[in-house]
Amino acid sequence: GWCSMIGSTTSLMSSWLPDQYAQEIFGTRDAIGGGFAMPTAHAVPVDGGLRVSGRWPWGSGTQHCTWIGGGCLVVDGDGRPSPRPDGLISPFVFFPRSEAEFIDNWDVSGLSGTGSGDYQVTDLFIPEGRWAQHGLDEPVRHNSWSQLSFYGLLACGVAACAVGIGRRAVAELVDLAGEKKPQGSSRSLAHRAAVQADVAIAEAKLSAGWSFMKTAIDGAWATAEEGGVQTTEQKRLLRLSATHATQTSAEVAELMYKAGGGAAVYRTSPLQRTFRDAFVATQHAMVAPRTFETYGRLRLGLETDARHL
Repeated sequence: GWCSMIGSTTSLMSSWLPDQYAQEIFGTRDAIGGGFAMPTAHAVPVDGGLRVSGRWPWGSGTQHCTWIGGGCLVVDGDGRPSPRPDGLISPFVFFPRSEAEFIDNWDVSGLSGTGSGDYQVTDLFIPEGRWAQHGLDEPVRHNSWSQLSFYGLLACGVAACAVGIGRRAVAELVDLAGEKKPQGSSRSLAHRAAVQADVAIAEAKLSAGWSFMKTAIDGAWATAEEGGVQTTEQKRLLRLSATHATQTSAEVAELMYKAGGGAAVYRTSPLQRTFRDAFVATQHAMVAPRTFETYGRLRLGLETDARHL
């Protein structure tokens, strides 16, 4: 599910690609894209394109992609930030999977199955235009999707995965509670008042988080369908709701893990896996706890860099 989400959100970049590259990268039924959007690599302008060197983390599913992307910062020959005369400064460049080197370093506490290890390229030539610069350039093809913030949609994708993990945690606890009898008790875990309350609270938290995000998405989508541009407030609410849903889902996974008692600690228990997966999801840059600061600054009317909303 996580890797499918990454592939879907990466395909949104197609609206900023020239027709030739949009067709080459995403034009086949088996096309799968992926990559890390933040500019952790350097791109040096050369005749006919860019020379890219760098390493990206969180390469979810990239070893199964047909094309991979990576965020870059345009620099001069000495590595100093230096936009091209045409304004190119932070392109998301695309290259075939065969041109990437994969680093086997995804040894993590959660989301282990996503294969999100690092990947890198060295002095790789990217031909002119085989990149997208969302938020700075006008899309090549205007549609409802291109009117929405890529970062907001990515955040909502991460949040959707997190909510799914939270729902799985509740379902697993409900199953366990109907079968498990705590030591010294003749009645199942489901008869404990504390567990009953925990399940109800968990459902409320997940539903509230999902409802907030759906409301934000519906508002942004209605504007996009009318051909309008998202306001900063719409972008803020989209990101805020996604971060809230993700963080809340982790709280739910923790609550269900604790309610499961000793049975939850075994690696055979899905509760320990949902607990670990949910908290790793909270560390994604789009929904990390620190993003609340940006949303709060905007609400308070403080000067804030909102370019990556």
